[in-house]
Amino acid sequence: MPSGILLWAIVALALAWSLFQLGVASVLAVDVVIQRAIHVCFGITLAFLVFPAIRGRQRPTVFQRVMLGGISLGVGATFMMLISVVTPLSVPGWLAMGVGLALCAVVLASLRLEQVHRVPWFDFLFALLAGLGALYLVFDYHGLQMRQGLAIPREIWIGLLFMLLLLEATRRSLGPALAVIAGIFFLYQLVGPRGAVPWLAEWVPDLLAHRGASLQRAISQQYVTTEGIFGVPVGVSTAFVFLFVLFGSMLDKAGAGKYFIDVANSFLGHMRGGPAKAAVVASGMTGMVSGSSLANVVTTGTFTIPLMKRTGYPDYKAAACEVAVSTNGQLMPPVMGAAAFIIAEFVGVPYIEVVRAAVIPAFVAYFALFYIMHLEALKLGLHGIPRDELPPRLKTFIGGIHFLIPVAVLVYYLVIVRRTPGYAVMVAILALAVLMLVQEPVKAFLQGRPLLPALGRGAVTLFHGLIAGARNMVGIAVAVAAAGIIVGSVSQTGVGLRLTEIIQIISAAMAGGIGLITLPVVEFFGGNVGTFDTTTQFAIVLLITAVASLILGLGLPTTANYVVMATLTAPVIYNLGNEFGFAIPLLAAHLFVFFFGILADDTPPVGLAAYAAAGIARSDPIRTGVQGFVYDMRTAILPFMFIFNTQLLQIDVGGWFHILHIFASALVGMLAFAAGVQGFVRIRTLIPERLVLLGVAFMLIQPNWFTDILGVSLYALVYLSQWVRLRLRAGRAR
Repeated sequence: MPSGILLWAIVALALAWSLFQLGVASVLAVDVVIQRAIHVCFGITLAFLVFPAIRGRQRPTVFQRVMLGGISLGVGATFMMLISVVTPLSVPGWLAMGVGLALCAVVLASLRLEQVHRVPWFDFLFALLAGLGALYLVFDYHGLQMRQGLAIPREIWIGLLFMLLLLEATRRSLGPALAVIAGIFFLYQLVGPRGAVPWLAEWVPDLLAHRGASLQRAISQQYVTTEGIFGVPVGVSTAFVFLFVLFGSMLDKAGAGKYFIDVANSFLGHMRGGPAKAAVVASGMTGMVSGSSLANVVTTGTFTIPLMKRTGYPDYKAAACEVAVSTNGQLMPPVMGAAAFIIAEFVGVPYIEVVRAAVIPAFVAYFALFYIMHLEALKLGLHGIPRDELPPRLKTFIGGIHFLIPVAVLVYYLVIVRRTPGYAVMVAILALAVLMLVQEPVKAFLQGRPLLPALGRGAVTLFHGLIAGARNMVGIAVAVAAAGIIVGSVSQTGVGLRLTEIIQIISAAMAGGIGLITLPVVEFFGGNVGTFDTTTQFAIVLLITAVASLILGLGLPTTANYVVMATLTAPVIYNLGNEFGFAIPLLAAHLFVFFFGILADDTPPVGLAAYAAAGIARSDPIRTGVQGFVYDMRTAILPFMFIFNTQLLQIDVGGWFHILHIFASALVGMLAFAAGVQGFVRIRTLIPERLVLLGVAFMLIQPNWFTDILGVSLYALVYLSQWVRLRLRAGRAR
């Protein structure tokens, strides 16, 4: 951990970042480009100071040495080329490479075991260069405007240096996944007969080939304009995401996180499997204002996982429950893992429309997870915590009810008044700041203690909240900036359209193979062969994009995850859906890939949330991730449901009665699916019962009164069958 002057420097930077973002949202009139540059400057500088080159006390691995050596080589060589451009000195290529190799050797030699517990000297160098690279857009703002996005020689080398450092900061704060993907996309941008790397063009398949971009065009796209690193994702992060993450961090520091857990336990802890049900509710409440499933696990899992283990849940199932509820927390409006604002920007709809569309799927997913925890408790024969060991309900609820005031303010301005998200969260932050300052003095007054020390404790809590908000944003800011490289590459190369073509070819071939078996059956029963073939091909398209979203989302935070998915896979669903005649709304396509990207948080072998929960539960992370994905299978079905039934997203629906009908139908279908997957209702299901339950789930995808009545009747029939078998078993036991 940093200490001394370094610790205070990090605290000062974090505090300055929070104050800058609050100032921009309220009183400071700053150009958008300058806002984004300063935002990224704070994020990337803190990334090098907070996340050391090598974590822990272990010796550096070969991979870590290679990555750090490569970055050092690139930084040294690029810096020398920059000197040759901005000064009269002429630096030959061999000298630039020699300086790069020298820096690489010095950095690798500095990686001694006794140094890994503190920030090494080269991290300060990287932090300084990266921060100045971002601030260049501020220093030469007027020149950039005059040149209208065309990079001059010095900007080519500054931009290349900055991109190398951005990829290294991304690797440190988030792992290698996003850094490698972004690096590959940038390299792909340069590969082509007219590009900076023409000799690799012959290795690119024809479907992915393009003319290639020169280094000047690529850097202009990625660094100088707002089409790449400083594009829409960073803009949304600057305007909205930071404020919402700050709000969540301040709320947690104020004590709201523990309050949510205590309230959930006081009301649900005595039930069968009570701690797991309490975890579902507490994580749902925390997820409403949290920007990270990993933060959800760490915040609530510390309390809920030990309680679940205490009542009889196996360690891996206790961890998997927390993983499932924490990843689902990213689906909960109004924040949705801080991705709701980026979705609104990409789709071009008001933010409130995104929230409205996500409400029914999010609550259906949570009710179904609550039911799954009940079924798990039945299977394991578990009981709740004795009532006398739980906090009193009314006293617990009243004791922290003031924490709901800023949340209510946020929801009021977002949903009722319908002000902009930035305005709404700013008002909520002000309300929360006042609450943090006065809650300790009010308690002191009621208990007859001195008020001045209590006011000081309130100010310290507010201070810690501001620091925590900036600290939690470091990974997100770096991630969205790195994801901007992917956006810029896709935009300049047109690979998105080629990806659509590739998936269309693959899906057509697979649908043709399936049709050899199924089409004769369809013809025999008089079905529409053309409709069946088209539906089959589109279903395969959805499956391919779902798998791609899971793979590409491995190891990425929610916001960066969505940016990558929205750039690569959402256009595929939208374009092919409309080509096949399904008229898929653009918002539905984006929510589809958003849901599957979130599921990557518990998908082995990377599953960041699974590893965090397994660490708390002391369980096997792979087994935890697999079990978490089993719990989250209901979330994997929801996107298919709302693609084929957009009414679930409240698109083209009538009044409240129609909305309630849609919600009830989807909920019953999801509960049936959960019971079918778990193989349990009151006792273990027989194979025919499980098939009936899964049939009910698919029957209720499209709500109409006939299928609803039939589905509910079949569900009731299974329940009655289980009840009779349970009674007969009890009778034989006597």
